[in-house]
Amino acid sequence: MSEKRKARTVAAEDIVTTEKFQWSDLWKKEDWLAVWIGFIIIAIAAVAVITGAFDFSAAKFSTWGNGTSFFEQATAGLLGKLILTAVVLGVLFSVGNHLKGVAVKKYVPAFLGLFLLAIIVRFISAEYTLNRYLEWAFFAILVGLLVANTIGVPQWLKPAVQTEFYIKSGLVIMGFSVLFSNIINFGLYGLGIAWIVTPIVIIFMWWFGTKVLKIENKPFVITVATATSVCGTSAAIAVGAASKAKKNDLSLAVSISIIFTVLMMVFEPILIRISGIGEVMGGALIGGTIDSTGAVTVAGTALGETAQTVAVLVKSIQNILIGFIAFAVAVFFATRVENQGENGGRKIGAGEIWYRLPKFILGFFAASLLASFVFVPAFGKENVSAINSVLDQYKNWAFVLAFTSIGLDTNFRELKEQFQGGKPLTLYVVGQLFNIVLTFAAVYLLLSGKFFPLPQLAG
Repeated sequence: MSEKRKARTVAAEDIVTTEKFQWSDLWKKEDWLAVWIGFIIIAIAAVAVITGAFDFSAAKFSTWGNGTSFFEQATAGLLGKLILTAVVLGVLFSVGNHLKGVAVKKYVPAFLGLFLLAIIVRFISAEYTLNRYLEWAFFAILVGLLVANTIGVPQWLKPAVQTEFYIKSGLVIMGFSVLFSNIINFGLYGLGIAWIVTPIVIIFMWWFGTKVLKIENKPFVITVATATSVCGTSAAIAVGAASKAKKNDLSLAVSISIIFTVLMMVFEPILIRISGIGEVMGGALIGGTIDSTGAVTVAGTALGETAQTVAVLVKSIQNILIGFIAFAVAVFFATRVENQGENGGRKIGAGEIWYRLPKFILGFFAASLLASFVFVPAFGKENVSAINSVLDQYKNWAFVLAFTSIGLDTNFRELKEQFQGGKPLTLYVVGQLFNIVLTFAAVYLLLSGKFFPLPQLAG
């Protein structure tokens, strides 16, 4: 055998392939089922909005408690929407579970019980003060934790506790709202602030968490890093799934992110006003550093209308990165992180990378591309915006089901152990400070007016 042929043989032996794609994966594997569920909901919502033939809107609780009573919205209309939401999600996830091999007769009553808990979460999180300062994800985890750590999770409810299935389906739906046209609105300014700073912060936090703090739980490190640098809960959900983070990891990462999001939402606009850097720079700083999109809007509004516009544009451009980062993390973990432990550093073949790649990421991208390059040109931004208004609530319900499941699957003792002597908190605080400094440097360079002309934001 020639040397070249030997080299090829050795190289081939070094490539590890454990499983191969089968056509039945398309209707039996959870990742693919999540994609189909997401696209079925997108398709029905699109038909409903474009034709105007029927109302497909999911239930939504309006804010109550600031001089208004919840009972003012407790109408037959809301009840009808709750029934519609339960039926749509219940049927789709029941079919998905049947195809996965789960007994539907056990899943259906469990789903209804979980949906009832989700209603309680949505009710609590709609209260005026709580809604202003805390995200629904916090209350979803809290309600689940209270049940799990008091009366315990009843056996009949456990079949519906499927965190990843709800998360993946919600993310595919979310993809339709990530429009690439947002880049045009703020051009290179937004790209410079959101797309250059963000990867640097992720890499820094990965290095700091694994090398300096020596946190062994690598999926947790990358989940916190992405939540800090991109958009909190949504990014944590996507990257947590891509890196195969445990439920406790995701719960802790989201909890830390939410707490600091509230603090930054309140105090960052105050500090920006004191500094006198102006609405354009201040809005960009808020958009690039505060984790949650909702909190970014509130904080930007506190500075002024221009600040709000800039903050939301920067955050919207940053949100586009979710799919790219989740894809990169999935490949990185498959080829480098997981490979180190289980395969002794041997090469991973392209086939196995494809097999390990979470397919919901492909669904996310497909939905985003469909909205950006098919629906916007064909039906206009107004129709796409209306479709997203419908989809937003289905996405939120899927995520509430997911985060309530996380709480149900977690006990306080495990959550406490996750803090590892305060290392997770240190990771977030140091990473966020680095994020703020680096974002401010990018904002000053691009939007101070000293180096580049300021963007035209009118219209």
